[in-house]
Amino acid sequence: MTHPDGTPIDVLVVDDEPALSDLLSMVLRYEGWNVKTAADGGDAIRQVTSECPDVVVLDVMLPDMSGLDVLRELHRIRPELPVLLLTAKDQVEDRIAGLSAGGDDYVTKPFSIEEMILRLRVLVKRSGLGVVDGSNQLVVGDLVLDDDSHEVTRAGNEISLTATEFAVLRILMLNPRRVLSKAQILHSVWEYDFDGRSNVVELYISYLRKKIDADRPAMIHTVRGVGYVIKPQ
Repeated sequence: MTHPDGTPIDVLVVDDEPALSDLLSMVLRYEGWNVKTAADGGDAIRQVTSECPDVVVLDVMLPDMSGLDVLRELHRIRPELPVLLLTAKDQVEDRIAGLSAGGDDYVTKPFSIEEMILRLRVLVKRSGLGVVDGSNQLVVGDLVLDDDSHEVTRAGNEISLTATEFAVLRILMLNPRRVLSKAQILHSVWEYDFDGRSNVVELYISYLRKKIDADRPAMIHTVRGVGYVIKPQ
């Protein structure tokens, strides 16, 4: 997704948890977006005033002021600004309060990074600020992943994947020839605080190898002590 003129989408991530803020920034940069961050409400308001982002990811719990108060001020400055709320609260009244204050959508922590990206893309597309690239295919060698149809082929042969296998393969194909650690894959595909159990990554990598590399030159490689990488055979 880009602006109609092909320039990147600008997003402001507002969260006081450095680990989560860094994770969101990393994944959104993988998507090709420009990312700025703010650790409190005051900085968020200053950046929206001066930087004019296209969309804001806003944590409801901030150290200096209520995220809902920040939201109201952001909409006073820029009424049309799309805002995706992050909240650890899952009570119906909390969701209603966020949407009533002007939030366009919300995700509840812990959340899937893939879900958050999809919701952001919907917000930007709905605002008219962004358009989906002409091709939603990722291509590495003879391996093709289609984001729209969720189809995967290798050398023209269709490969059936589960939703989670597709998500793991997608994060690898977004970073061809780049070694990703188990933690990066874990955080990108599953809930960001998924208990640190890296064995689930090993399990899904083994599933993918059986389907992607079966009877073919291997594309998914292990870099011992570092992580995994996908590259043309």
